[in-house]
Amino acid sequence: MIASLHPSLLFFVGAALLWLLPLIGRRILILVVPAAAFLVITQLDSGTFGAYQMFGFDLNLLRVDRLSKAFGYVFTINAFACFLFALHLKGRYEHTAALAYIGAALGAVFAGDLISLYLFWEVMAITSTFLVLARRTERAYGAAFRYVMVHIFGGLCLLAGILLQVNATGSVAFEGFSLHGMPTYLILIGFLVNAAAPPMNAWLSDAYPEATVTGGVIMTAYTTKTAVYTLIRGFAGWEILMVVGCTMAIYGIIWAILENDMRRILAYSIMNQVGFMICGIGIGTAMALNGAVAHAFAHIIYKALLWMSAGAVLYMVGKSKCTDLGGLYKTMPLTMIFGTIGALAISSFPFLSGYTTKPMIIEAGVHEGFFWVWLILEIASAGVFLHAGIKFPYFVFFAKDNGLRPGEPPRHMLVAMAFLAFVCIFLGVYPQPLYDILPFGAVDFHAYTFEHTLNQFQLLMFSALAFFLLLPLLKRTETISIDTDWVYRKGGRLFVTACDRFFNGLNDFGDRVFVQQLPAALTRFFSDPARSIQQHGARLLAEATGDEQPLAKRQTEIEHRTKHLAYPIGASVFLAVVFLAVMSLLFFL
Repeated sequence: MIASLHPSLLFFVGAALLWLLPLIGRRILILVVPAAAFLVITQLDSGTFGAYQMFGFDLNLLRVDRLSKAFGYVFTINAFACFLFALHLKGRYEHTAALAYIGAALGAVFAGDLISLYLFWEVMAITSTFLVLARRTERAYGAAFRYVMVHIFGGLCLLAGILLQVNATGSVAFEGFSLHGMPTYLILIGFLVNAAAPPMNAWLSDAYPEATVTGGVIMTAYTTKTAVYTLIRGFAGWEILMVVGCTMAIYGIIWAILENDMRRILAYSIMNQVGFMICGIGIGTAMALNGAVAHAFAHIIYKALLWMSAGAVLYMVGKSKCTDLGGLYKTMPLTMIFGTIGALAISSFPFLSGYTTKPMIIEAGVHEGFFWVWLILEIASAGVFLHAGIKFPYFVFFAKDNGLRPGEPPRHMLVAMAFLAFVCIFLGVYPQPLYDILPFGAVDFHAYTFEHTLNQFQLLMFSALAFFLLLPLLKRTETISIDTDWVYRKGGRLFVTACDRFFNGLNDFGDRVFVQQLPAALTRFFSDPARSIQQHGARLLAEATGDEQPLAKRQTEIEHRTKHLAYPIGASVFLAVVFLAVMSLLFFL
């Protein structure tokens, strides 16, 4: 039975059980669930399981192959470390959202068809929003609203693409898409929104830094990497993804260099690193795809480590801006060491995990003759060391001492960081276990050649030299970076304002004319219609002849007749005939 048990089920059941257990039980549960899910994934047999029917289609909740298992392994390893880091939380709310979020991500990774994928995709968007809301600040509420609105847009694009694809092919299979057309383009847009590809990228740097200390750590691993998985599954070899990936790699660096908030620096760094993966997907060869999977694996680990170190600082100091930090190495040495390991790993420093994974993508581009891809990714690699490898630890732990003297975070946070730091070092020194689980054939890549190692040291040393030479220009100031979210922040306000003025103005006009003026006029008319018609006729006659005296005389006669309720019978008959004629005309037309 365990060979076909869906690993996401453990997380959903765990989310429900949280509400029945006391604190000690909850702390044990959140560690047992990811560990048990990891063991379940190791025992899964290849194939499709969990068959069910929906909308007349035969669907499968569980598809097991080497690709889905590779992402399942790292998702559960990271979940264990994240929940260990969050062990101090006493409430149920955040842990419930996190378990459901991770379960939905695993559900998407193991989904065997487009409809199952979409269902888990939307659950993932909803549950992750609660990790932002859990911080309970005005900024978090605003960021959560923008976050969910962007993901609603991406989800609608995905749904529209799936419906068009089903209509065009009659199939809900989720395999590599070979036909280019509106259905596949919409599906691609839906995936790229979750990958934080420009211009729909600002949700990442907007929402992740506003999440809770632990929520931000958890969110870094799943939404964007699930998107990477779906792109590998559906769009491998689509050359447009090389353009998208290279754009993301450079875009993330520029904004990370400009940013002042430490967690926003790391958020833009996610975009940069996902760009490498998407570029590898666009290259589409076995080495490039293996490199994308391996780099996603390594990235999840070292990025969580970086966010843990930043989260530990935020937890102990309550500050996130680089201008407010500095000198923390004096009282937070272990946090500084672990954060530096993560910073060096993301920079592809030798003997750390990034060095044995990211160069696979660059070398794959060289083998296929994509010189421009190689050049852009090499520039991006230098920029990574500049903004994440040096800038983050320098301005947070060193630089100007602002007199902050917090101690180290709770022990469980340090243990979680130590665990991930060990994984970074292990995969950097001995990457073969990772290479063995990669899905696209045997890995013919050797990181520790003399030429490659020398070139990488030269690149890193050049970046370090550039950082310290340009340090006066890189010193942080109280700045606010404007990203593409400015468009829908300002555009949204303008749209709401325009709609408010147009539609509420229309409502005001309708209220004034049809509620106030017209009923009052009709009431005056029908209180004595004969009198009203005679007065109006006399007025028209006076205007036509230009003589006001007959009008005054006629008005006096009308007033006299009204007083004694005496009207000519002909006028009444004429009004009745006109009314019947109009009603008949309306009826027969």
